[in-house]
Amino acid sequence: MSKYDVDVLIVGSGPVGATFARKLVDAGHHVLMIDAGAQLSGTYGEHLKNSFLYQKNVDLFASVIRGHLHPLSIAKDDSPVVTLDPSSFSYDAEEWPGFVLNNQNPEQKKRDNLGASAATYAVGGMATHWTCAVPEFHATLERTYNGEQYPIDATTMDKLYKEAAGLLHRSEAVFASSARHLLVREVLHRAKFTDVRELPLAVRARPDQAKSDAVHWSAADTVLGPLANPRHTPTQGSFRLLAEHQCTKLELTDDGNGQQRVTGVKVRNLRDLNEKVTINAEVYVVACNPVLTPQLLFASELRNEANGRYLTEQPMAFCQTVLKQSILDNVETLLEKYPDARTRVKEYIEKQRQKQQEKTPGADPVPFPKGELEPNLWIPAVPGQPWHCQIHRDAFSYGEVPPNIDSRLIVDLRWFGMSRPRRSNRVTFSRDIKDTFGMPQPTFHFELSKEERADCGRMMEHMMRVAAQLGGFMPGSEPQFLTPGLPLHIAGTTRMGKDEKTSVVDPNSQVWRVKNLFLGGNGLHPFGNAANPTLTSVAMALQAVEKIKTILPSS
Repeated sequence: MSKYDVDVLIVGSGPVGATFARKLVDAGHHVLMIDAGAQLSGTYGEHLKNSFLYQKNVDLFASVIRGHLHPLSIAKDDSPVVTLDPSSFSYDAEEWPGFVLNNQNPEQKKRDNLGASAATYAVGGMATHWTCAVPEFHATLERTYNGEQYPIDATTMDKLYKEAAGLLHRSEAVFASSARHLLVREVLHRAKFTDVRELPLAVRARPDQAKSDAVHWSAADTVLGPLANPRHTPTQGSFRLLAEHQCTKLELTDDGNGQQRVTGVKVRNLRDLNEKVTINAEVYVVACNPVLTPQLLFASELRNEANGRYLTEQPMAFCQTVLKQSILDNVETLLEKYPDARTRVKEYIEKQRQKQQEKTPGADPVPFPKGELEPNLWIPAVPGQPWHCQIHRDAFSYGEVPPNIDSRLIVDLRWFGMSRPRRSNRVTFSRDIKDTFGMPQPTFHFELSKEERADCGRMMEHMMRVAAQLGGFMPGSEPQFLTPGLPLHIAGTTRMGKDEKTSVVDPNSQVWRVKNLFLGGNGLHPFGNAANPTLTSVAMALQAVEKIKTILPSS
């Protein structure tokens, strides 16, 4: 038996859960964090792309991402395999209608599924493999909707954004001097795409960057700071993280005045299901993800009609281009405004031509030193253009790079659209079917509106105009819309608001009518978003921490 008595229990160990932990421990409180996933790195929740191998060949990282994405709802497919050996086992699907085949969801319709939606079960969550893009939400596009203002006022959000940026080590400078980055930006600026700018990223330059060609990507460990070291002992308060410990239920008790209180939790040690785990806390924070958090609330029989509703997700267009020959032939001219980058490129070209003339093995026809970092650019979403554009190079669970095309010539374009909250768009949870972790099976019901579909057409046209300036399309990665759910940016399912009839938490992230329960994560965003949501989620958590401090006894 294991028993823990703490000030705060945090369920979920991504950057948002890490924000709660870091700030509360700094304030002198005793914090326990649990996660159903395993610990994958020496420190808690480090970005796996910091590995030397993936820094040298980012395309290899795509298999890591695929391996860590656990599909949330797979529509049932019981069509016969007509080429299967007829002597093999078979069954009549009509006679066995309740049979769940290979963890498929018989309650899920294909037409309104977010088929690519997934969860990452690991300490650090999806931040173990995320892209690290951390823009702010646009004040009048993403923080305003139908005349309604964001639940947290603009002045407060500006302060919270600044603090969140510090926790994540947000930067626009790490890639800004790269010749590859500057070349792509210059080509697009000359083509009158003047709104192309440096993509804000959660990243730091490494001290040995000039020699290693590497950077340090931020993740949950960055937010945790010294707490990410399992051997670290805080000077005040305390912190402990239990990996592979799953919270299956919050015990809610009525106080007789229309309020509830969390009085305990049911937790399973997934390494030893025979062990009894008891956790007592003053305050409980759930920061799993936008599906697993409302799933836990449903399993806990929370009385809130908005739970799981008002779901938003981003339609996404994608393509990969290979830089034009004409761009590479004129690289020195295109970089004339950037003398340092131009000098590096010129010297490299001259050196490779000399090696070629001398027939030295390894002469390089690509006019970039191999140490030049990849481009990282974006076009922000604005009113009238409700999509966020990323022009960069990264590994994804899609977009394979052929081995016979030099990856320095490839530029990825990812255009993220926007959907708005509607009560009918939702994730529901089954009372009969369980998922892999024994929790109520989620089922998605999601459709774009007529206006949102029209915006998708305009978004694709815009992406193709940008791509045309850079080069031809990579075979297999021509302009395409990706499977719904693949951005992994679901929001709204535990939305924040000022009306408990249409939201799950108040502007301090506290669950309505539950005195000591707070939520965190992308599910809180109430209006939908075009930009990446993590920075705003961390900012919201910082606001919640201040409220929690008023509830807890003084440190």
